[in-house]
Amino acid sequence: MRETLAALAAGEISIATAEARLAGYATGEAGRFDAARETRSGVPEAVFAEGKTTDEIHELLDLALETTGRGLATRIDDDTATTVRDRFVDDRPTAEIDHEARANVLRVRTADFEPPILDATIGIVTAGTVDAGPAGEAAAVVGEMGATVERYDDVGVAGVHRLFDELGGLRGADVLVVAAGREGALPTVIAGLVDVPVIALPTASGYGYGGEGEAALAGALQSCTALTTVNVDAGFVAGAQAGLIARTLDEARK
Repeated sequence: MRETLAALAAGEISIATAEARLAGYATGEAGRFDAARETRSGVPEAVFAEGKTTDEIHELLDLALETTGRGLATRIDDDTATTVRDRFVDDRPTAEIDHEARANVLRVRTADFEPPILDATIGIVTAGTVDAGPAGEAAAVVGEMGATVERYDDVGVAGVHRLFDELGGLRGADVLVVAAGREGALPTVIAGLVDVPVIALPTASGYGYGGEGEAALAGALQSCTALTTVNVDAGFVAGAQAGLIARTLDEARK
């Protein structure tokens, strides 16, 4: 505490940084940014953009940059992402900004931020192109946590031979996140063919009854093969769980 207060008095750190070190969070008009989340739980804090104004998203990401060196916003639409990115270009011209439109993810890093590196590979699998959004969110979280991401796209059970062509890579991964909508069969099929943890990510795609992800969720929960299931479109949660497994493997390999 004394070192933090001395640094603040000397002008070496900001009030937000001092608050984050002492309280674990930084406070702004938009709310409190949980700067200690990664240290406490292993998962970096993210700004859930849906339902927030552009000003609120920008402020929280700015607090993230100031206190942790990076910021991640999820469920951010294209127009909002463009506005926030333009503000950072003006306010923090040296910051690195990356927007993945399909995944609705915006990442910002200070120029001197050193990302973690884990000795682990996470396979992100999609049944079809429609599943790319939630899968991309999972991949972004995995990447922020430092694991290597390998993508296996459009390998759904309607053309199961496509899956068989990728089995070598899937079996070589440390963890698999499998995104599928409709009846959600792909995670169950893959879990029966590999000997690594499988995290089912049901997505909200399909027709009529059960077409908003309910059928895919129910299918994953009733899977005959052993797997773990997250909620519909919960890409952040799936990525975080995969990342935590990757952290454990990295520690073991060291």
